[in-house]
Amino acid sequence: MFKIFDEKIDGFLFVIILPLLLFAMVYYGFESSYTFLKTSESPPSFLFSSVYSYRVIPNYLSVQMTDLMEYLINHQLSFFKNFLTKNGTPFYHGLFLMNSFFLIICSVVLNNILRFKTIELLYDINIRRIIHLLCIFFIAITQYAPTNCDTMALCCYLIGVFLTLKYLHTNKSIFYIILIGLIVFSTLIRETACINIAFFAAVFFSFKELKEGKYQFIWKIIPLVIAFLVPYLGLRAVMNSGHTTFVEGFYINRNFSSPFNLAGLIFAIIIIYFVYRQCVNQESRGVFQKYLFFSLPYLGMITLVGLFWEVRLFLPLILTGIIVVSHQFNKNYI
Repeated sequence: MFKIFDEKIDGFLFVIILPLLLFAMVYYGFESSYTFLKTSESPPSFLFSSVYSYRVIPNYLSVQMTDLMEYLINHQLSFFKNFLTKNGTPFYHGLFLMNSFFLIICSVVLNNILRFKTIELLYDINIRRIIHLLCIFFIAITQYAPTNCDTMALCCYLIGVFLTLKYLHTNKSIFYIILIGLIVFSTLIRETACINIAFFAAVFFSFKELKEGKYQFIWKIIPLVIAFLVPYLGLRAVMNSGHTTFVEGFYINRNFSSPFNLAGLIFAIIIIYFVYRQCVNQESRGVFQKYLFFSLPYLGMITLVGLFWEVRLFLPLILTGIIVVSHQFNKNYI
């Protein structure tokens, strides 16, 4: 009985408390080049213009969390007001709380993924916790460029990865149906919902079945593509084009001329290469190769309209690599 209680306490401390502490260290322990967010009294106006305006769910939550924190600071937490005011604004504290909530869900989902159909090495809970800690560290450290949508989008992505793996091993349609709904929902958060399709494609696309003339994969992927395109194009059709654009700007020249952006690119390449090298069997190596191939459109968009220095953009690929290395795939899916 005491052993079970100790395991639950350990799990709570490791899965929830430790990630929160890491997050707090990043948000309040040091300053980044994005410190203007810390001094912004309300959600910045750029969130409601340009490409950011299409991220309707995080923008709505940012407004609500700012109002909530302003009320709490002036009323319920008045005894703590001086400390909170000194270390941020209602918007920034609301951003931290919102992202912390989704970080906890990310941590819980990662914990479940790393316990589901894993390689034999991860049967050892100590090894599994080291892998989990590495994932959480990557999530936390990349928050030197905090946004109101990335942690939420990452949370949806990891849930999608878990649903895909459950569907792979159980063949239960309920997981596939939920995945479709999740892609619709997460497209309203950030355009990176499309990489859930890339992971699904990497897992279910089989060269062996393709050679045999079996094309069931295509019929499985079409509903996922539609689930992404309908809200993606729908938002751009109904929102005021005078205040919105498809992209914020094209940064390809800056990506290959700025030392900071080049450092971000090299960091991502080294980490992804290192993770790939850990694929000790043909199955995981094949899935990761296919995942990188199907993620090429996403990588292309990062190159064109993103900044390599914001390494959080590469985070889904890094975490997926770690998950693929840790998972036991069927030999049919290579």
